[in-house]
Amino acid sequence: MGMLSLPGFLSCGKKKDFNLSNEKDAHASGNDENSERGNWSNKADYLLSMVGYAVGLGNVWRFPYLTYQNGGGAFLIPYSLMLALAGLPLFFMECSLGQFASLGPISIWRILPLFQGVGITMVVISTFVAIYYNVIIAYALYYLFASFQKVLPWSDCFSWADEFCSKTRIVSDCYAILDGETIHANYSYITSNNLTCINGTANYKPVQFPSEQYWNKVALQRSSGLEETGDIVWYLALCLLLSWMIVGAVLFKGIKSSGKVVYFTALFPYVILLILLVRGATLEGALDGIEYYIGRQSNITKLMEAEVWKDAATQIFYSLSVAWGGLVALSSYNKFHNNCYSDAIFVCVTNCVTSIFAGFAIFSILGHMAFVSERPVSEVVDSGFDLAFVAYPEALSRLPVSPLWSFLFFFMLLLLGLDSQFATIETITTTIQDIYPEVMKKLRVPVTLGVCILLFFLGLICVTQAGIYWVNLIDHFCAGWGILIAAVLEITGIVYIYGGNRFIEDIEMMIGKKSCLFWLWWRICWFFVTPVLLMAILVWSLITFSPPSYGSVKYPTWGTAVGWCMIIFCVVWIPIVGIIKIAKAKGNICQRIRSCCRPTANWGPYLECNRGERYSHVVDHRKEKAHEIPTVSAFVY
Repeated sequence: MGMLSLPGFLSCGKKKDFNLSNEKDAHASGNDENSERGNWSNKADYLLSMVGYAVGLGNVWRFPYLTYQNGGGAFLIPYSLMLALAGLPLFFMECSLGQFASLGPISIWRILPLFQGVGITMVVISTFVAIYYNVIIAYALYYLFASFQKVLPWSDCFSWADEFCSKTRIVSDCYAILDGETIHANYSYITSNNLTCINGTANYKPVQFPSEQYWNKVALQRSSGLEETGDIVWYLALCLLLSWMIVGAVLFKGIKSSGKVVYFTALFPYVILLILLVRGATLEGALDGIEYYIGRQSNITKLMEAEVWKDAATQIFYSLSVAWGGLVALSSYNKFHNNCYSDAIFVCVTNCVTSIFAGFAIFSILGHMAFVSERPVSEVVDSGFDLAFVAYPEALSRLPVSPLWSFLFFFMLLLLGLDSQFATIETITTTIQDIYPEVMKKLRVPVTLGVCILLFFLGLICVTQAGIYWVNLIDHFCAGWGILIAAVLEITGIVYIYGGNRFIEDIEMMIGKKSCLFWLWWRICWFFVTPVLLMAILVWSLITFSPPSYGSVKYPTWGTAVGWCMIIFCVVWIPIVGIIKIAKAKGNICQRIRSCCRPTANWGPYLECNRGERYSHVVDHRKEKAHEIPTVSAFVY
């Protein structure tokens, strides 16, 4: 028996295209399941892009510091619990959401139109972060180029240094024994009389390492405060331009080009970390640094302090990059039946193991620095910028063949920063693609380059002499509460309004039917534990708010006001869009709110063949292609 069929689709998502214009989105290729938006070339591209996005600079300079500060190895207990209770549930939810509908962080809110402002908040925050994050990459580029010298420029107190610069501690005064009596005198008197300071009585002058003065006086040309903008530091501006050129060049074809670059940018940092760990472990004093990191005997009593649990939760939350929109954007290019469950676990575990591994590499060399400078480890360990651009470079400058180790370290920072930046910009361009698909199909390269050029000019304020204060200000406000607010609303809206069980059924359409026992843990987390933890972190952060500062420099009142304006600009879209949606709906106020709390008519899997009976009613949100000629298939029974 023969049968004729005239399907529009040759296979799921693949249409035979007879469009005479031959216009093709750079995201899409002939092998893609979704021929309109495109898919990852293979699963490795996606996984490495996700690892690159999640594993960033914070894994190297924030996690090790928090670990030794909060009880050493004991900190891994709350860290692991927060991963399981808050980080992984949100990560899995966002990956599933993006993959299910194949939409970016704004369009995905067809699931719940009232909350579409949450998606806008995510994209706006990602834009702010992209501006200052590339400035940090520019710092890494500057130090990378500065490493191509026989003698590292921050290895000693050169012409740019002042009288407070010193590689070792300078004794100012102490107690000594003179003619059987204990005297207190300045150190010059002690040495001129061939006396010796009594152990533990020496007071030291306030000195700065050469690397600290180089960072402030040479690299940043730092001004006295936010109010003193100064000039644009030209070499930092050039490094910023170069970093944006790299990002634009990698993303010019979207995921098809970035998916290949991440094989290097996501994997090579692990090679460098391993090299630094092996080198550091062979140095004198390395054991002291590692013991300071994980604790000779971990301080379990630290677990009784609420601050430790808050630090663990916030580190997991920000390290995994949840609620930034990037996870939804990257996952939206997956094939519909990809196992997003195993992907989420793999990326989260990889991220956390990387943080722990990086701590050993960092603290082994910092322990050696403490040994040679005759200081306790606590005095050479800093967090944030000071660890990356002061403490660690100072430690590297004391090693044989120091330019090599410096090059490797800053090259690693560059790669860690770049692949996170790739995903952040992809979040922005994916949003534009979902809103203006035809424009992106024709003009993807110009639009991508336009985004990079615009963000470069917006970032120039961050490479002035007051630039570091602006970087710190944006980080302090935009990368904080806005993300927490978005995360709380995201999980609340999906679980309690759209329906947690309904969402689980959506996931099962992709990964297959699972038992009730399988979903027990996720239900506990999504319905109760994770929202409560996020609210607790948000409230705690608001209660313990302190005005921003950089080191000992306090911000002016207007600077703090600018910070509040930035965070308001990020989150104000949530009520604005909600009000607009309600205003446009029909009926009385209750009917309008109810209609805005229901998915739109075109919510569901992007491709018709993936919708099944549950979403057979979905209105196709894609334009039908003109000139499409149906094919004839013959089946013989």
